[in-house]
Amino acid sequence: MRFANAYYLLLVLLIPLLIWLDLKKKSKDKLLYSNVVSIKSIIKPDKFRKYLLLALRHAALLLLIIAVARPQQGLVTSESSTRGVDIILCLDTSTSMRALDFNPKNRLDVAKEAAKDFVKERKHDRIGIVVFAGMSFTQCPLTTDHAAVLDFIDKTEIGMTQVDGTAIGTALMTAINRIKTSNAKSKVIILLTDGRSNQGEIDPVTAAKTAQSMDIKIYTIGTGIEGRSLYPVQHPLFGLQYVYINEDLNEPELQQIAGLTGGLYFRAKTRQGMFDIYQQINKLEKTEIKTQSYTEYREFYKWFVALAIILLFAELYISRIYLLKIP
Repeated sequence: MRFANAYYLLLVLLIPLLIWLDLKKKSKDKLLYSNVVSIKSIIKPDKFRKYLLLALRHAALLLLIIAVARPQQGLVTSESSTRGVDIILCLDTSTSMRALDFNPKNRLDVAKEAAKDFVKERKHDRIGIVVFAGMSFTQCPLTTDHAAVLDFIDKTEIGMTQVDGTAIGTALMTAINRIKTSNAKSKVIILLTDGRSNQGEIDPVTAAKTAQSMDIKIYTIGTGIEGRSLYPVQHPLFGLQYVYINEDLNEPELQQIAGLTGGLYFRAKTRQGMFDIYQQINKLEKTEIKTQSYTEYREFYKWFVALAIILLFAELYISRIYLLKIP
């Protein structure tokens, strides 16, 4: 509630003065009697009538002052427009992602958990998924249906491309083809891998230069501990066994891919480190949200005027009809 002409409310300060003047004012109606002693003993001043009429009159005046001040109530409406970021999550599903660097979970399981947490933070963006190993394909096209994206991340499994290896250049080109026609404010690919490129006909650096020419930014994440990692294997006689595999990341190449496109390279050596990396990318890629607010005011002065008129008519009725004072 607000008053459009609030300065008129200062007139309320005059009401106590007017009440005081009314109380001091003496009636001009007089009768001449030869002897008023006997009448005084019978007639007493009608104070109830006087105070009632005084209250009605000045209450009506107060309401009229409030009406002139124009009480209003505003209804605020807003319109939001967003310029989101189109993001492709490029996940390595090669067999080496089974390494138990984040015991008891493997590299892919932790990468999926961190990616899902990231997706939940990007409420206004389109997100897609590309999976790769020795070859690549689109697991989920760009969409704002984040429930579907989360479901596709859950369904991402090691070996799902049916060709083992690490085709980073091919994976990047698949992602680039999915995002190149986007009209989004920013186009981003987040590539996560635990190995060096050893498959595919496209060189990763060449793919990065293609992304650079299309204003597509690439963030690269190398996952895995330094040195040797514990890796589960299924022995035909002895069942599940564990062996050690050596670190196989080509960090200089991942740094070059990111640097060419204006992105950054990160190394995830711990489970928390993986989550922190996605949070850093989340902070770096801000979605632009514009909000415009409109306020529509509803006038209430008519109600105060109507009530004031009712009180004035009540005063008139009481003074002239109901409590008519005959001299």
